[in-house]
Amino acid sequence: MEYRTVGKTGIFVSNLCFGTMSFGGNADAETSKSMFKYCRDTGINFFDTADVYSGGRAEEILGECIAECRNEIVLTSKVFYPTGEGVNDKGLSRRHIINAVENSLRRLKTDRIEFYFVHAFDDNTPMEETLLALDLLQKQGKILYPAVSNWAAWQIAKALGISAKEQLARFELIQPMYSLVKRQAEVEILPLAASEKIGVISYSPLGAGLLTGKYGINKRPDQGRLLEEARYKDRYKDDNNFIIADKFSAYAEKHDVTPSSLAVAWVMSNPSVTAPIIGARNIAQLQDSLGALDIKMTPEWREEISSLSNTPAPATDRAETLLPNWK
Repeated sequence: MEYRTVGKTGIFVSNLCFGTMSFGGNADAETSKSMFKYCRDTGINFFDTADVYSGGRAEEILGECIAECRNEIVLTSKVFYPTGEGVNDKGLSRRHIINAVENSLRRLKTDRIEFYFVHAFDDNTPMEETLLALDLLQKQGKILYPAVSNWAAWQIAKALGISAKEQLARFELIQPMYSLVKRQAEVEILPLAASEKIGVISYSPLGAGLLTGKYGINKRPDQGRLLEEARYKDRYKDDNNFIIADKFSAYAEKHDVTPSSLAVAWVMSNPSVTAPIIGARNIAQLQDSLGALDIKMTPEWREEISSLSNTPAPATDRAETLLPNWK
């Protein structure tokens, strides 16, 4: 296991982060705790959760897991999505953020969260109000650093400008979607992170299972997120994603590695990514992703794998600049 610093924070984290979205849902408490222990035995010290995962149960189980090793691990959680029936039980208002962090701390049985993510963008709350609330939580020691997920690069850049101007705590960690079938982060978010020295933990390195070898144009497993959850069906419904999955599976087989291990290793090899977030429903799935640690990804190998999918157009939309004669 390698350890890297998160941006400019000086905090060292494992180069894989374990995501606990399955805790209390697709993985019962016993399985969840077994996976946590397996991660710790492997050297992972970085764990990601959110207040809405399994209705808060994921935080509760993780809180039980970390009770004896709290000072050895780095913890994240998130705020934005509805946690109740009230009109103010969601979003990024100061009211909801303050209430949400108190509830997360209680469920996690801890006095602080290292990185606290805004889970999505809130059109109804001025950015300044959200940043003031996060700055207050940092001053109180309830969070160590604000973090951001599912925002566009321009939104993150605007927030960084406000934080600098108003001398507020800035985002020190970004959590974007990133995989061989979802590469939009390469256009602006990852360059922004590198430029501003902000850490990155990317989610869905397996494309919700698409890159596990179980999917293809004419291939589907008996169960999985892409079959069971509407948002994942919509996210990956384009036939081209399944064509890429077929090509990637064949490539992994040719190189005698499991598709899951190779997909995670490909994400890990991006120098702007601090750690991919891996998730699992059971130990077998976890072991597949952890296999990435045994793969030595060379620049040439990464380029070969990248060629299996489409390079996203540059932010300027001048796609001709991607051609060899324009480089």
